[in-house]
Amino acid sequence: MTSKLTGLFGRHKRTVPARPAPGDALAEIADLHVRLGEREVLAGIDLTARAGEVLALVGPNGAGKSTLLAALAADLPATSGVVRIDGRPVGDWSAPELALRRSVLPQSAELSFPFPVGDVVRMGRAPWAGTPYAEADEEAVAAAMAATEVTAFADRPFSALSGGERARVALARVLAQRAPLLLLDEPTAALDLRHQELVLRICRERAAAGDAVVVVLHDLGLAAAYADRAAVLHEGRVAADGLPSEVFDGDLLSLVYRQPVEVFPHPRTGAPLVVPVRGPDGARSAVRNGHPAA
Repeated sequence: MTSKLTGLFGRHKRTVPARPAPGDALAEIADLHVRLGEREVLAGIDLTARAGEVLALVGPNGAGKSTLLAALAADLPATSGVVRIDGRPVGDWSAPELALRRSVLPQSAELSFPFPVGDVVRMGRAPWAGTPYAEADEEAVAAAMAATEVTAFADRPFSALSGGERARVALARVLAQRAPLLLLDEPTAALDLRHQELVLRICRERAAAGDAVVVVLHDLGLAAAYADRAAVLHEGRVAADGLPSEVFDGDLLSLVYRQPVEVFPHPRTGAPLVVPVRGPDGARSAVRNGHPAA
């Protein structure tokens, strides 16, 4: 399977992207609208992902986070507006050229056949076939598997893994691809505490190396601790975009999530801690403010 993918990509002529400079806009969205059926899921989004930063997309279920990431990846067409990757509209790139510029981790990782873990990770190197960088395939695969702690089961079938192990293998494939723009949809959802922290540290390392990382997160604590910027989505729009310390406001988050929360600084790091208001007082407050009771 991996050899077939390599052959498919290797037959197409591609322009290998140059390494971005810090602060370069690797992905830009302008007045993006996406309609799915009768519903407008995204309603006028403006957002930029820059080299050297981790941008967290947060918000409640149905806010449009995954739809935004899919549009950014060119996996979902825009109804109107513009999506650019590496300075060009996504529709101007061929699929092989796009694969050199952005890598995508979807919400769920499923394969129909029991490929060994090592082969699944090697699939991430397929876009580089026929380029000088193909010589780095095995080094890239080994580094990605070590970073995500999946080396020990390289020969096991992907289908035999737990949900968390599959999630880490899927991330290893994305890391092995070594595209300068990483688009990650809920990479921590199936992971335990240790591996949640591991994944976000990897995001920080990739940003420090000059990549742009856009990551959908439900855990606001992880977003506050590891993201350079956070975009809070609410009903298909960006309600706030900026430093987590600025946009993680108790009133805003209580409104967006329809759940009373309080925000206070971590006593050691100063990063915002977002805690739901619980108990009888919180329930009465929720009812008073038109939110569901906690």
